Amino acid sequence: MVMIWENVTVRIGSEKKLLDAVTGFAQPARIMAVMGPSGSGKTTLLTSLAGSLAANVSMTGNIEIIGKKKRNLYSKEVSYVGQEEILLGTLTVRETLTYSANMRLPSNMSKQEIKKVVEETIIKMGLEECGDTKIGNWHLRGISNGEKKRLSIGLEILTQPFVLLLDEPTSGLDSASSFYVIQALSNIAFEGKIVICSIHQPGSETFNIFDDLLLLSSGETVYFGERKMATKFFEDAGFPCPIKRNPSDHFIMSINLDFDLVNEALARFHPTSSNSTTGMRTADIRRELIESYKSSELIINARKIIQQLKTNEEETINSNIVRSSASWWKQLCTLTKRSFLNMNRNLGYYWLRIIFYTLTGITIGTLFFHIGTRNSSILVRGKCVSFIYGFMICLACGGLPFFIEELKVFYGERSKGHCGEAAFVISNIISSFPFLLLISLSSGLIIYFMVQFHPGLTNCTFFCINLFCCLSVVESCIMVVASVVPNVMMGIGVGTGFIIFMMMPSQIFRPLNDIPKFFWRYPMSYLSFATWAVQGQYKNDMLGVEFDPLIPGDPKVTGEHVLPILFGVPLSHGKWLDLTMLVILLLVHRFLLFLVLRYHKRGITHVLWFYVKNNLQSTKRVLLKNKQSISCKKQEPPQCPLSSLENALSPNCAII
Repeated sequence: MVMIWENVTVRIGSEKKLLDAVTGFAQPARIMAVMGPSGSGKTTLLTSLAGSLAANVSMTGNIEIIGKKKRNLYSKEVSYVGQEEILLGTLTVRETLTYSANMRLPSNMSKQEIKKVVEETIIKMGLEECGDTKIGNWHLRGISNGEKKRLSIGLEILTQPFVLLLDEPTSGLDSASSFYVIQALSNIAFEGKIVICSIHQPGSETFNIFDDLLLLSSGETVYFGERKMATKFFEDAGFPCPIKRNPSDHFIMSINLDFDLVNEALARFHPTSSNSTTGMRTADIRRELIESYKSSELIINARKIIQQLKTNEEETINSNIVRSSASWWKQLCTLTKRSFLNMNRNLGYYWLRIIFYTLTGITIGTLFFHIGTRNSSILVRGKCVSFIYGFMICLACGGLPFFIEELKVFYGERSKGHCGEAAFVISNIISSFPFLLLISLSSGLIIYFMVQFHPGLTNCTFFCINLFCCLSVVESCIMVVASVVPNVMMGIGVGTGFIIFMMMPSQIFRPLNDIPKFFWRYPMSYLSFATWAVQGQYKNDMLGVEFDPLIPGDPKVTGEHVLPILFGVPLSHGKWLDLTMLVILLLVHRFLLFLVLRYHKRGITHVLWFYVKNNLQSTKRVLLKNKQSISCKKQEPPQCPLSSLENALSPNCAII
């Protein structure tokens, strides 16, 4: 049971190569390190093995697991852990694992069986002491970065995958935390799993845990084989590792082309800093190492082993892989419970807004206290309704940062097949319902009785329901914006602008019959949620109410007379139709959210492809210009580029 990859070449476009004919294999019960400087292709190789390359990237070559094509196995046998820990900070470690297990493990597993799997994972990853500790966010102190890394790994091993791929699991960790993470991975590999992880520059103790090493530079293989034999390979190639230097540091320094750029800058100020007798640049060292590997027995033996494995009789994978997942209904229930718990514990998600909405309600109630039915109160009532919906709608933008956080978790889970868009959208509707209802009641009732709108239980109920539906539509709009924009700051700006734009054709700013017919009235006023919400409340408040006449002794002014003349509100349909239109807009926006979540990746891929294509062309022009300027300068190459960075022998320095 071995994972093999042959001549894997990855390109962006027709020119840029990210990987160039990389060949190797990974065996069970062994942990492999993929090392190399930044931009060497480590992440690209792992995403290729995981089958999750972007659509604008092309790959050639062969990747198999025991003779079975990897694309048929990814969702079950292969798990990929990215660099970023995408976790909900309000949940505990145990809750995070439990909710993930409920979504991914088969529905026929009992709660006790799922609990057993979760507890075994906690013990395996060394998370016993922080099992009931919240992960942490902006207002909660949580677990350490090392524990977050181990939790991310624990989420992937819940289903016992055969292959575990990790992209720099030690990034941002100190040496002790890095050691514990790699040691935990070694324990997983010892159970008969294949573990491959990229790592930038590990400490000596961490480096010694690895069994195998794949060294990359600019997409090419510098070394592939056992970790302990790498120093001998460098020594045979003429670049021995100094006694007091960490082998992993020596490997990276020998192939990192950035050192050439640094030394070219240093040579201008310290022309005598180098004492090398060979005068080799890092680029030359790298080239010699690559050529040495291509002509060595290492690559020949690797290809022989791969051919033997391919010609052997196909084996079956006898592991404890969970090959089915939870039902759609169970995923929906799990997502709903998790989302509600996150909303309830995250103070900024709804609770802070509930306080703001209540204070806003008190402010509006005191400002328009006991409006009455005087003739002057006709326009004041209109202004009051505009204030209510204007302020309430704008406050809804405060939930965008927290929805983006939840959205990131969903994207990560969906990419691995844990849940779908429909379950996520419906779960969000259900979990947010009680909070939006509480907002509508807490602020709506205060306003209604302080202002003394049209009396009656039916009218009061309509006002609260109308406010609830309006806020629900606004929340849906904000969610659509959050699913499109790349970050929080842009989302707040775009979301606020979009909400204000949708408020423009409503009666908040101008009477409906005074709005220009082209575009603003037809069709924007019909697409604006604010139009239906405001005119519905106008009818709810003024129909059936009589106001004092402007001139004493004249007949009283009725709401039926005021609405079409002063506010341009059509009376051709009732307030319940306005409310129905709000509900329809709510469903439309939720369906739009579903479509954006399903197809946004394709759109982003096309945008990124256009950006990368233009960026590659501009970079090519800059490099060509730099080459011409460098050739004109005719400067001598700096001597011994590695030795100028530390007071130690360079791999190509002679001992005198």
